[in-house]
Amino acid sequence: MNRSVLIGPRAAEDLAAIAEWIEAAAGPDIANAYLNRLQAACAELSNFPSRGTPRDDLASGVRTIPFGRRATIAYRVTADTITILRILHRGRDLGAAFQS
Repeated sequence: MNRSVLIGPRAAEDLAAIAEWIEAAAGPDIANAYLNRLQAACAELSNFPSRGTPRDDLASGVRTIPFGRRATIAYRVTADTITILRILHRGRDLGAAFQS
């Protein structure tokens, strides 16, 4: 069963910050390519949403998957939707990110 994948408001903010940082460091083409790959990884969750690691320590029903070597995608699965909650640099404290 394929579910809809929605980008939550905090994840949208995370994407904007990631794009801004990469664009400043490496230029718009590289930033766009990275964001396209990141968004494709989020969309792929519709095919196998339970592949992530359960992280109820962050919030009820949260799962995480790594993206490349630098990011973590945090999401929640419901009967018909996958909501991307956060997309964070892997060096960040996930617990603190979910508290703020």
